[in-house]
Amino acid sequence: MEKKIKVKGMHCKSCEVLIQDSLSDLGVKSKVNHKTGEVLIDFDPKKVKIEDVYKSIKESGYEVLK
Repeated sequence: MEKKIKVKGMHCKSCEVLIQDSLSDLGVKSKVNHKTGEVLIDFDPKKVKIEDVYKSIKESGYEVLK
């Protein structure tokens, strides 16, 4: 399942890498763009809860905009 998430607080490529790494640890594939503030995720909702994705992004230091 693909989902686009708006994220506040990303400023550079390092921000993208931090989010990609944290989501990768959950088994979630992601494409992060700090310029648009968007994270496109591809995940299996049977294995990963969307709330866990949001939590991972928040724990990386960013705000998820719903």
